[in-house]
Amino acid sequence: MKNEKKSTGMLLTGLVTAILASLCCITPVLALIAGISGAASAFSWIEPFRPYLAALTIGVLAFAWYQKLKPAKAEIECDCEEDGKSSFWQSKKFLAMVTVFALLMLAFPYYSGIFYPDNSSGQNISFNENNVIEAEIDLQGMTCNSCEHSVNHALRSEDGVIEAESDYVTGIARVKFDVSKTSLEQLSKDLEEETGYEVIASKKIKGS
Repeated sequence: MKNEKKSTGMLLTGLVTAILASLCCITPVLALIAGISGAASAFSWIEPFRPYLAALTIGVLAFAWYQKLKPAKAEIECDCEEDGKSSFWQSKKFLAMVTVFALLMLAFPYYSGIFYPDNSSGQNISFNENNVIEAEIDLQGMTCNSCEHSVNHALRSEDGVIEAESDYVTGIARVKFDVSKTSLEQLSKDLEEETGYEVIASKKIKGS
């Protein structure tokens, strides 16, 4: 019974650390689905701890599998009443389910893009080339691929935006837009309100 409680505690630890490790990346998607503006960056402070949480998750699950697969020691027979069957929560099937879920959580940033609708329709809008401006917006708070998708989605949803791409490593979003329909200042303001990432600076790099 003691070993079963210990095993369950380990699995719960693995689940919690896996969720915490991916929370900063899941939040932008949840904010999009729930329609909560400014919530995308709510848990970006967790990012520095992500490698440690991921390592702890993998370590806990690896040890749980070791405990489950190692040869059982011969036990002294006694008159204790035991049914000889482990519960579902102690089974390999449940451990496998927990492992798959944890790995999906850890890998979430790499496939989070599938949750964002394709709103790159700006290339199909009509615009005067003389009104087109390309600009860079320097952001603080982006930590993973999911953050990039959140920023790209927010910019591409703005009226007048033709193209938008961002890079969480540099923290820079590049946007191409029709100045007759919007402005760099307006885009920066809307981007902050929509995602919660702080705009540190913005500048035009091409166009009038």
